[in-house]
Amino acid sequence: MVHEIPPRSGAGFILERGQRLTVIDPCGEQVSDLLAFARDDVDEVISSGRTLDYLSRIYLTVPDPLYSNRSNIMLQIVEDTVGRHDFLLTPCSRDTFRIIYGDEQPHRGCFGNLAEALAPYGIVPDRIPVAFNLFMNVPVDGTTGELKVLPPLSKAGDRIVLEAKMDLLIGLTACSALQSNNGSFKPIHYRID
Repeated sequence: MVHEIPPRSGAGFILERGQRLTVIDPCGEQVSDLLAFARDDVDEVISSGRTLDYLSRIYLTVPDPLYSNRSNIMLQIVEDTVGRHDFLLTPCSRDTFRIIYGDEQPHRGCFGNLAEALAPYGIVPDRIPVAFNLFMNVPVDGTTGELKVLPPLSKAGDRIVLEAKMDLLIGLTACSALQSNNGSFKPIHYRID
């Protein structure tokens, strides 16, 4: 069964060990922020720092694992039709839109959407870490270290499949930032197998 996350919103759900999460970009050029918490102990959470440290690179794809803050593998990428995702930038938020875009009435962004989706599971906003930003295209200049957010490389129907290596609580969004999504907002689809 395919579930839809409407534009600029999020979802929270359980993913059991051994299940596979397929995240699909149905229209193309749409980012999806992914968070993972250990189901039995939400103090264990997906870690950008540990994952990038252990893999010694910033662009992840098949067959890369995603590690927790306790150095346990939470998820493993088993299929990826895009090959470019971001694990450096924080979920967009009201402050992102206020500081970067100058919005006077800022949207709550992925951060707010994740906070709402995960609240029923006891996750408070201060517990939200850097997300694994599926389909987000963030090239880094190797000399200066400058980051750029460019349009996603994903086309309609592209997907990434991640296998759970433990019982997890997942947060997933259809990203709310214009810059990340080439100027428009679209849905994200996901399926659990």
